[in-house]
Amino acid sequence: MNKDQVAGRVDEAKGKIKEVAGKVTGSEKLQAEGVVDQASGKVQKTYGDAKEDAKDAIKKGADKL
Repeated sequence: MNKDQVAGRVDEAKGKIKEVAGKVTGSEKLQAEGVVDQASGKVQKTYGDAKEDAKDAIKKGADKL
């Protein structure tokens, strides 16, 4: 697991908390921030997943040599 995967998951969780807090308090702004944070976290997590997959593929290719 790399730092992008971890940071992405953290941002997703923070976003979900903000979204729920916004719903509970009736704050559309906080709710919208939460949705944006979740989307940003998902993108970062996906980028981290792709980096990890590429690293694994390179390692498997090097192991075959």
